[in-house]
Amino acid sequence: MSEVRRPRAVDSVFGAVHLGYIVVQSNRQSEWRRFGADAIGMHVDTLDGVGLRFRLDDHTCRFLVQRGPAEDVTALGWQIDDHEIFDRIIARVADRGVPIAEGAAEEAALRGVERLWRFAGPKGMTQEIFTAPVTTPEPLRMRSSGWVTGEAGMGHVAIVSREPEALRGYYETVFDSRLSDYIDENISGLKMKIRFLRVNERHHSIAIANLRGVKIDPIRTRVQHINIQSATLDDMLASYQRVKELGFRMAWSVGQHTNDRELSYYSITPSGFELEVGWNPIVIGPELESTWEPTTYQGISIWGHTPVGETVLDKFAQFRQALRTVRTPEITVPELTGGRIR
Repeated sequence: MSEVRRPRAVDSVFGAVHLGYIVVQSNRQSEWRRFGADAIGMHVDTLDGVGLRFRLDDHTCRFLVQRGPAEDVTALGWQIDDHEIFDRIIARVADRGVPIAEGAAEEAALRGVERLWRFAGPKGMTQEIFTAPVTTPEPLRMRSSGWVTGEAGMGHVAIVSREPEALRGYYETVFDSRLSDYIDENISGLKMKIRFLRVNERHHSIAIANLRGVKIDPIRTRVQHINIQSATLDDMLASYQRVKELGFRMAWSVGQHTNDRELSYYSITPSGFELEVGWNPIVIGPELESTWEPTTYQGISIWGHTPVGETVLDKFAQFRQALRTVRTPEITVPELTGGRIR
């Protein structure tokens, strides 16, 4: 493996980057409204002719669900603390020859930010960065009592990749991500390795999974799951019950993870990727940060997280998807992988 270029510590943007919003394209708008507002418990606003926006806090947008056929995540929005660090990130991308474009004013308004710039990301997910979110004093109308965002960002993104080292290198190059830990897991006789990367005090903002020894991806969507964090255990458990009562599919029951100790469950969104609703993960604050050493954990969960309702047809669909990926190279943006190869 070639040596990875690392920025000098003084140039690091670590800690100044926060997951700000998710953009989804879906024509299942009524299902998304019921799922996001009635089941999960988020605040929802209707954008006439465009789609839906979900809020978790005073930001006007945390999820933008635009009308369209993809049924997938199309972009990740990252909030940057100040203009100096914003410019530093832009320079890193531009200096490596990757095109950067400013988003139109209407696009920024839909995402609840004042301005945004975008560039190519792994697996075809556009990466969008901004410094100034649009906030609102309008009270939240939602079934949850609250969500944990702030310095940790809105949650995390988990991705299955056939090129995990390239994806890890991308986020190291662009955002100075740090490795929190690994998990090794056996699923149906296949060995899976998961890398957990942090860009701030949240234990991880990006998780990258791959099947060891075989370059296949059984997941149709670009992300495997998105995570959001409930403010209370009661909120998390109440949403779990509502998801079941309203007839939405559950992927994994309530359980606790081995590495970040988060209690959570996984439901299936109307677009097919999973949404993890969690509570009380480890926070890697300044004291822990100074001494943190990555560890490898055996198994994803201490307890729980058992599969729910998986059928033979589900397995067959995953097998067919995996075969399709063999013939199509994964998008990696090699200019931004920092020299990492698998």
